Amino acid sequence: MSTLPAPGSVPVTELFRAVVDVPSVSGDETALADGVEAALRAHPHLEVLRDGDAVLARTSRGRAMRVVVAGHLDTVPIKDNVPGRLEERDGREVLWGRGSVDMKGGVAVMLHLAATLVDPRYDVTWVLYDHEEVDSSLNGLGRVARHHPEWLDGEFAILAEPTDAQIEGGCNGTIRVEVRASGTAAHSARAWRGHNAVHDLAPVLAALAGHTAETVTVDGLDYRESLGAVGIRGGIAGNVVPDEAVVTVNYRFAPSRSVADAERYVAAVLAPALAAVPGLTLTTTDAAAGARPGLDHPAAAAFVEAARTATGARVNPKYGWTDVARFSELGIPAVNFGPGDPMLAHHDDEHCPTQQVTDVAAALAAWLG
Repeated sequence: MSTLPAPGSVPVTELFRAVVDVPSVSGDETALADGVEAALRAHPHLEVLRDGDAVLARTSRGRAMRVVVAGHLDTVPIKDNVPGRLEERDGREVLWGRGSVDMKGGVAVMLHLAATLVDPRYDVTWVLYDHEEVDSSLNGLGRVARHHPEWLDGEFAILAEPTDAQIEGGCNGTIRVEVRASGTAAHSARAWRGHNAVHDLAPVLAALAGHTAETVTVDGLDYRESLGAVGIRGGIAGNVVPDEAVVTVNYRFAPSRSVADAERYVAAVLAPALAAVPGLTLTTTDAAAGARPGLDHPAAAAFVEAARTATGARVNPKYGWTDVARFSELGIPAVNFGPGDPMLAHHDDEHCPTQQVTDVAAALAAWLG
């Protein structure tokens, strides 16, 4: 079992470093989950639940409202960047190491506040879960929703994903589609005897390259969309005309659109290309709806005001997909708020200013305390 410093007995930044030093690559979160569970069970004001490598804790003070604060324990694979180390960059102290951005700063903040907020303004459920960085079917938050849905009951949720200590409302949706072309194989020295499937994709690539992304305003936040090719495959050898080729297209769409809306949008953009080349097929392979900001909820408004007062945090849209969408599906408005620059997530040079961990803890404490 991994031993963590007792939350509340050390500064949150020291706890942050200890959490980073426990490897927890997706599928190998048990050591960190054991440490988290032991740390939370030491506090009698918390009821604790373990589901696989997800650990949940909650207060039950009879408050009029319950909120959920969630974050994942796992990281992408380690690249010689564990254990972490403190450095100075641009005049700031940073913690370098895998997970320092995504998202062990958020985990440390959650553990610190779960231990120290004995009598919070709202009842709080703390959810620290596994398998976020891999296939969505394995996601620990989704598993908890299936096994223990009552533990996710709440009127508002915060996901402690890295946001550079700013508030990011909702998230874009995402959809991936495949455009497939079929040809006829032949020796490349006698290419006229075949039909090149790769060439058939040229109008599709041209349509994507010429597309201008939209910016859609949702509940006062401007969500920038993107649509483009993210992969292409075809051909079996350097001397064979390809008889099949596939381009994978990803569309990140504003949370005002449904998945069905997104499918229609992609089909409309590619319609001229599909009409120009008979036989092209369009298939959706993966899709997840986005989440509206939910900032009009009273608890959300109170949180935004507390964070602004405590640290000057601003409200921005979230362009990438996060698990706030899972809360949205449950009818719970949610925002992203955590330490770390999301542009550094998954980088080998991942590093987070320790002051951001302190600031996020202070903002949440001001709201919940």
